[in-house]
Amino acid sequence: MKTVLIVDDAVTVRLYHRELMQALGHRVIEAENGVEALERMANADIDLMLVDINMPKMDGYRFAQAVRTDERLGDTPIVMISTESQYHDRERAFSAGANLYLIKPTEPERLQQLVTLLLADAPGTEHVQGGVA
Repeated sequence: MKTVLIVDDAVTVRLYHRELMQALGHRVIEAENGVEALERMANADIDLMLVDINMPKMDGYRFAQAVRTDERLGDTPIVMISTESQYHDRERAFSAGANLYLIKPTEPERLQQLVTLLLADAPGTEHVQGGVA
């Protein structure tokens, strides 16, 4: 069983993403912002992160940068999911360390397919790194 960290200040978005991840058989940990997420990650093995950008205390960009400097979790896939749809938002997300960038609302099947691909143990998933979905 893989563990997915969902970081979003909107309760409804966390619930939606949690249901999609649990339907795939994954364990879910939730946080309302980047600060809370870093605290929750301290005692957990996280396999993938679904991260909003606009959040109080610590936004998704700063959170991704903090994760990328962590020796233990620095290689963990980060999927940024945001309402921000401009090209510079995507570029900033990738510069911060995101592996994928999705626009809200996400199509449930597409999100589940991408998560399944990112969590696959099979070789050949590295081409997703840095991709725009």
